[in-house]
Order: sequence, then structure tokens, then C-alpha cells
Amino acid sequence: MTDRPKMLTAATVVRTARPTPHLIRLVLGGPELAGLPVGAHTDHYVKFVFPPDGVTYPHPVDMATIKREYPARQWPRLRAYTVRAWDAAAGEMTVDVVHHGDAGLAGPWAAALRPGDRVLFAGPGGAYAPDPTADWHLLAGDESALPAIAAALERLPAGARAVAYVEVDGPADEMPLASAGDVELRWLHRAGRPFGAALVEAVRALEFPPGRVHAFVHGEAGAVKELRRLLRMERGVPRGDLSISGYWRQGMDDEGWRSSKPAWNAAVEAEEAAAVPA
Repeated sequence: MTDRPKMLTAATVVRTARPTPHLIRLVLGGPELAGLPVGAHTDHYVKFVFPPDGVTYPHPVDMATIKREYPARQWPRLRAYTVRAWDAAAGEMTVDVVHHGDAGLAGPWAAALRPGDRVLFAGPGGAYAPDPTADWHLLAGDESALPAIAAALERLPAGARAVAYVEVDGPADEMPLASAGDVELRWLHRAGRPFGAALVEAVRALEFPPGRVHAFVHGEAGAVKELRRLLRMERGVPRGDLSISGYWRQGMDDEGWRSSKPAWNAAVEAEEAAAVPA
């Protein structure tokens, strides 16, 4: 990996779509995307950059330069989103943004975008792709993890066994997911229940198939904490076979969650270390 992920990349909105009531699909293009290091992972993500009103940044520039040369009040806000698809031939990157009306920063921004608009992002980053040598795969998450789960299912080898749980608001939020694998896909509807409750319930009730599992579990931090405890402490899934993280935390904005996440992770890991051998 080069230092490209530290640089800010400008892209042009090619088209937008609404695959479900709560997802806005952005297809981005432009010559700046040439050579974008996407493809190794199915959880590749970019961080959209939101400068304060009236502030513009030169291009190319990286975040370290902004933080060194601009006062803190002029630093941008960032929002991370998974790359849903990358079409190298067309030079187009697809990103799905969760939208819940006028609340939040990125949702209303994405809803207002039109073809020809310019966006700025940092990245990509990423670390996970389904291990083709695993006996089976577990994928679990809410809407925030849906793009990565969809990309992972598309990456599965023919016949690879997988169990996928996706928690969404309701039936209207379901969408077709393609895979060459042997996939048991279950959509879980919150229907007014707390975020993650249905997801934790479903994974806890799952009768694990035999063999080594490779798991991808992401979503609301409280639910992820419960699932990590379940998978590591109760099911004994080795750390190396588990990609798990809280993408967001209910009651916090993204800045608040990012600032508290290191301490949160440390506490979770300490609890785990006391109960499970590394």
C-alpha cells in the first residue's frame, strides 16, 4: 500500500440512486480515481471530507498538512463509508450512504448531491476479505455494514458456505445480494426494537456448522461488544478469524465515537484477555 490513503482525492458524482428507502447510492468518477488502490479487501472504505463553511483546501494535500497548517476550527469533519463496488475499467467507485431524513451530516449531504457535483475523500483503507480456506463464513451487521457484507458475498468462491445476517428497519430495506457461494441470508427487521437486538439474538441462536469459521461482524458498538463477547468467549473463535468493530455508537456523533473508541476498544480487549487465551 502506498501513502495514497493519506491524500485527499477529489471525485465527480456520476449518478445517484435510491436502492432502498434508507440508502443513497453514489457513483463517483473522474480522472483523479485512476490507480485508486481498491480491490484487495471487501471492506475498503473512504472518509468523505466536510470542510467548515467558507474553508477550501488546496489539492493535492493530506490530512497531516491540514492539521499542521490550519487552525483547529478549520479542520474538516470526516465520515467513513464502505466502498460498495469498484469498476476499474470505467474508473467508477460506488458508495452507499445510510440516510435517515434530515438528521446527521452525511445523509442530508448525500441526498442533495447531483451529477457533476464534486466530493472530497481520504482513503481508501481496509483490512478484510473472506478467507477462501475457511470452512464457512459468518457475516453479521446492520445497514452500516451492508455494503461490506454485500461485497464479501460477491467475493465468495463458488459453493463456499456462508451465513449472513443483516439487520434493517423493515422489509422495504431489503435488497438483492448476489453470491456464487452457498449462502443462508436472513434479513432481520428491527420493527422498533433497539439497534442490534435482533442481530445479537440471531447470532446467539445460530447452530454453528462444523469447521473453521471466518467472521465479519460490524455495526452499532453496543451490539458489536455483545457479539464479540459471544464469539470470542463463548464460541471460542480465534482473534485471527474474526473481523469485528463498532462502526458507530448510538447516542454519539462520529467525532465523539472516534475520540472514545480507543479507550472503549482497550476495555473490551482487557475483558477478553482475562477470559480467553490469545
